[in-house]
Amino acid sequence: MRSSPTPRFHKLPLFWLCFWLALCSASAAATSRPAPDQKARALNLINRRGPYLGLITVYPPEETAFFSTGAFIPDPKLPFLDLSGRRFQIGTVHGQRVVYVRCGIGMVNAAAATQQMVDSFVISGIVHFGISGNLNNSMNIGDVSVPAQIADTSLWNWQNPDANLDPEDIAHLEIGNFNVPVGDGVNQLGQIGYSQEQLYSSSSLLPNTPATVLWMNVTRRWLHLAAAAVQVRNKHVSQKHPWGMELEQCVNSTTCLDEKPKAVIGLRGSTSNIFVDNKAYRDFLFQTFKVSSADMESSAVVMTCLSNGQPVIVIRGMSDLAGNQSGHNPIRTFGSLAALNAANVVLKFISKLRGRSYAGSILGTLL
Repeated sequence: MRSSPTPRFHKLPLFWLCFWLALCSASAAATSRPAPDQKARALNLINRRGPYLGLITVYPPEETAFFSTGAFIPDPKLPFLDLSGRRFQIGTVHGQRVVYVRCGIGMVNAAAATQQMVDSFVISGIVHFGISGNLNNSMNIGDVSVPAQIADTSLWNWQNPDANLDPEDIAHLEIGNFNVPVGDGVNQLGQIGYSQEQLYSSSSLLPNTPATVLWMNVTRRWLHLAAAAVQVRNKHVSQKHPWGMELEQCVNSTTCLDEKPKAVIGLRGSTSNIFVDNKAYRDFLFQTFKVSSADMESSAVVMTCLSNGQPVIVIRGMSDLAGNQSGHNPIRTFGSLAALNAANVVLKFISKLRGRSYAGSILGTLL
């Protein structure tokens, strides 16, 4: 019995062999990916059912916590659409149509995913949620913050020790002030000046005329709605949980927080491309900016929403003390609990939001 002939690759010139392999690889990749017109048709079908509430988390533990609630029901016909390497999942939460995506860590990822969501889908507003570091000694791990204002605290002017201070900087960090003992020598790292953001917005009267801002406000009506969502009206339950809705206190049967977590509305949050795990810098941020939480995405999501005139709210669970702990950072122990508490506040908010008008404006959202 004759066997089928095998390709004689060893006799092909190297150039043609490489060309043939590249062509086969490209052909296989093309057949495995939906064509652009297929994605366009899918987007058209999805958006005809809109508008959708946009939901954005950051990294896998937050996504796992959200889906573990069982509240997200995938669309039976079009459960997801992959765009630019991200999976946008289509479904409902408490009867509300939603589009969910995990953006990835950092401000660039957050802004890119938010803008793509706004550009691709018919969105009526965005809920950004996940975990954060706790900068406020009056709050604890497991608590949930729904801030009224977010600032980007990573726009720096890093200056020499003898440099003149920029009068436009809104704060300064003198690195030498942290020498031990204090005042011992000159710290060559100098000083850091904190600058403000330039916000380009669809509400601007003229193009290319950004507003200079430090604080960016979430949508005020949504903030009030979140406050109403976490309140417990039953007087007996309120006595047991005076801060409102009951949040998870235990990771498992043997690992629990000392105090019952609470949800707090209306504080301030900070964002930078820095994982803050340093007590001295933690205290500087709180004392200088009066911020209660530190994360790496929220201001980018809020700023992108304000630029596009979209309503937005941020809900973050406190996963750690941002360096105020002794020993290892507790994020690995309590991060999942903080993510679940944030997700449960999101679900309460959506249940309140359902059926209400989403129309919002960014007028009056900047200070």
